Amino acid sequence: MSDDTSKAEKLKEKLVFKKESTWKSIDKDKAFEFADSYKDFLDSAKTEREAFNYILERVEEKGYKNLEDVSKIESGDKVYAVNKKKQIVAAKIGENFDDVRVTLSHLDAPRLDLKQKSFYEANDLCIADTHYYGGIKKYQWTNVPLAFHGTVVDSENNVHTFVVGEDENDPVFLVPDLLPHLGREQLKKKLKDAIEGEELNILVGNIPIDEEGAEEAVKLNILNYLNEKYGFVEEDMMSAEIEAVPATKSKDMGFDRSMVAAYGQDDRGHAFVSLESLFESESDKTLMACFFDKEEIGSEGNTSIKSGFLERVVSLLIEKSGEKVESGIHGFFNNVDALSMDVSAAVNPNHAEMHDAKNSLNLGQGVAFVKFTGAGGKYSANDANAEFVGRVRKWFNDEEVPFHPVELGKVDKGGGGTVAKFLANRGSDVVDMGFPLLSMHSPYEIASKADIYSTFKAGKAFYEGE
Repeated sequence: MSDDTSKAEKLKEKLVFKKESTWKSIDKDKAFEFADSYKDFLDSAKTEREAFNYILERVEEKGYKNLEDVSKIESGDKVYAVNKKKQIVAAKIGENFDDVRVTLSHLDAPRLDLKQKSFYEANDLCIADTHYYGGIKKYQWTNVPLAFHGTVVDSENNVHTFVVGEDENDPVFLVPDLLPHLGREQLKKKLKDAIEGEELNILVGNIPIDEEGAEEAVKLNILNYLNEKYGFVEEDMMSAEIEAVPATKSKDMGFDRSMVAAYGQDDRGHAFVSLESLFESESDKTLMACFFDKEEIGSEGNTSIKSGFLERVVSLLIEKSGEKVESGIHGFFNNVDALSMDVSAAVNPNHAEMHDAKNSLNLGQGVAFVKFTGAGGKYSANDANAEFVGRVRKWFNDEEVPFHPVELGKVDKGGGGTVAKFLANRGSDVVDMGFPLLSMHSPYEIASKADIYSTFKAGKAFYEGE
């Protein structure tokens, strides 16, 4: 009996793909240290513009040069390219372009955007009218302390920037919900209808201007404050991007401080991870880290991965290196192996029935490896081929990166997409991977420090894999 048991155990050890807590094998000190820098980044980069500025500053500190300013590039050079202060690509030039490793991540996150004509007065309050950005549960954004991060261009093309709500001495802003005493009709609605998009309006003031007979005196007082403080007028809101984001700071979570609770981990968290992976990687291959905007609204627009900016960067790399690439840009993309670094859904213990337990991860179990995305019958998916998945698996196993195959919930329960399919459409091999999240797209998302650090190791292993 014991011999049979021993044989079965040996077979299990040899044949079964194990899924266990990464905390048992990871260097906890390094995971915690990495998470501290990760939290600092998230707090300093709450919008796509701020994330762009952070990355630009970091690559220049590391000696990267603007590709536009370089006449010739050769092996060992480090360059970057930018697009409209929302999109950036950093590259280490290798010996050739026959084997190019690329990571993709996006800088935008769900939020509330102020409408172009935003401020109005009602019931002695000045209110900012919003249009939500990305896929949110609207009820989650009521009664949450919010901060404004704004870029305003006036009629003379002067740019005014401001942030209010992040400093501990700043005021904050709120979308007020209906009190339960008057909420009986609201509570009869379906959850998705309980808060309408037009109800996500933010309170910004209550004091009227001290002028006798002034109409909309509270609104006028707020406009006067903004003009005196920042120098713009109401018409300038037409050429403004003012984003309302949670005013909360990134925090350790749990008695054991094992998790990070923060806004914007989808997907600015992976922007940080992929950037650090690039900096730490040593390889004679050409390595690129690409950061895009507009993923949360379908990757549309001139700062998204669909914009053509990546083709321009590749064209300049080929031109300035003098490297002959068969079929030019198309040949270059055909030589690309890429990781689309984005979050996946961790199993929520309160809603575990939504997940296929075999093909999902708990927090703390490592990197989510997503062969295909999409919804239903894999519609709008990138579906990586078996040969490429095999290569990436080897690279991860060689460096003892903990990973497991996942899907985004049970079949027909939901689904989602990433930027992966847009690079795959250019002929590249791409697979999705990243750390799993709880409370994805909410004002305060949750990740495990073990998974964040494991994803950094995965990015480095991918860049360096042979």
